[in-house]
Amino acid sequence: MKYKWLRSAMLTLVAGTALTACSTGETEKNSAEEDKVSIVTSFYPMYEFASQVAGDRADITMMVGGGDDPHHYEPSAKDVATVNEADLFVYSSPEMEFWTESLFETVENDDLKIVSAAEGIDQSAHSEEDHDHTEGESAGEVKIASAAEHYHSGDMAELTAKVEGNTTLDHWHWYTRSDESADWEAVPNEFGSELSYLVLDENFEVKAELYGEDHEVLTESEPVTITVDNHEDEGEEAHDHEGEEAHDHEGEVTETSGDVTIAGLAGHYHTGDTVTIVAETEIEISEWQWSTRENEEAKWSVASDQTTEQFSEEAGTEGFELQGVGLDSEGNEVVNTGTIEIMVENHENEDPHSWLDPVLVQEQVNEIRDALIEIDPEGEEIYTENAANFNDRLKALDQEFQEAFEGAEDRTFVVQHQAFGYIAERYDLEQIAVGGLSTEVEPSPSRIAEIGKLVEEYNVPVIYYQQGSDSSIAQTIASETGTETAVLHDLESLSEELQSENLGYIEAMEQNIESLKLSIK
Repeated sequence: MKYKWLRSAMLTLVAGTALTACSTGETEKNSAEEDKVSIVTSFYPMYEFASQVAGDRADITMMVGGGDDPHHYEPSAKDVATVNEADLFVYSSPEMEFWTESLFETVENDDLKIVSAAEGIDQSAHSEEDHDHTEGESAGEVKIASAAEHYHSGDMAELTAKVEGNTTLDHWHWYTRSDESADWEAVPNEFGSELSYLVLDENFEVKAELYGEDHEVLTESEPVTITVDNHEDEGEEAHDHEGEEAHDHEGEVTETSGDVTIAGLAGHYHTGDTVTIVAETEIEISEWQWSTRENEEAKWSVASDQTTEQFSEEAGTEGFELQGVGLDSEGNEVVNTGTIEIMVENHENEDPHSWLDPVLVQEQVNEIRDALIEIDPEGEEIYTENAANFNDRLKALDQEFQEAFEGAEDRTFVVQHQAFGYIAERYDLEQIAVGGLSTEVEPSPSRIAEIGKLVEEYNVPVIYYQQGSDSSIAQTIASETGTETAVLHDLESLSEELQSENLGYIEAMEQNIESLKLSIK
């Protein structure tokens, strides 16, 4: 009896010790995870650079996935909650991720360190020619022209900022506020001298700031008041009638029958690009009717020359809205695309793809390194060593680019989308953008003829498409224009092929070198 009790007690003691050791191990593991720096990054390049510097000392997440457009991403409530718990937020620049401004207004995290990796870098090597033209130029007083005496609700205020004597600087930021007691709020996606702004029901103020080569404020305008006067009841009947007409038209957009899929729609376009999309449906359609409008406050205008499932039009300076209606043989609507937003973004002389220049990336890596050292001084040695190691790889990559194109006589390459200006500038190449050439939609004969002239003029052997493009359409274009096709990585996201092979930024850029060798000889 005595020995039986003793054996039972020993087993209990051993089990208890084991549970304690297990519990202690879990606690140490959880504690180690909690001790890690929490980093949230905007999209792939920032994730890669932060990962290279932080190593195992951080938990790193990426907000914008491969299927999203990092230019026009809209953070979710979950994203905001994640940033609220983070130690560091890393993004490229306000010109790239326009949505970060609204994100920062929503986040409630006083301890959050924010790094705009590309905003503070020295871009003189990229814009040396432009700098020569503007060096020494002074900026005088800003005047905002074209403001009307008053506006009605729903009007578009068309304003222009001018600086006397300025001939080259054209990087603007616009701001609005409800009155002089309120804070100024930046107008998103507006970086030119002209502003088109929707007037609502209340008066407000607007101002413009002119920026220099190093993204510094050179001068700003005095506030201009936008006065709203709807004349109370005067003309109310006409106003109501217009409202009803617009409302009825909106109803037609949402009341669709059957399913329709839109192919070929890009995240955004540049002025001069050809917007080409196709409405795909299994329902038998006799004729399509396409309509466009400037914005939701404007009236729809029918594009009488567009009667097939394919819509094609050159992008102007502003975005617009589009809708397609499929008609049966008797002219009745049987399917509707709904409202399609066409975004035009010219970046106003600001090419945001600075992560494609391995020299400038080294500065971005250093920006991230310094931020990590500031919030986690104990990791300084690790961060410094990791940054130095990755920068050595970037220096080697830069050398590979230089050696690949040294002495080449044909230095022009043709791309689908104008995203590779930093590579062209760094290595003395010339980028020509076809513009709006979708790889999801068969181009029209007239569009193929335009591309054919470009191919002949520049003796183009290859047209480059960004990763993820539809190769079948690319091959059609190649056969029609007598060219080959190849892929260039813009690295706004990492391709599934590279991910599956555990490859990253350096390897993707090395593939870009090999692809460019097809044209640069």
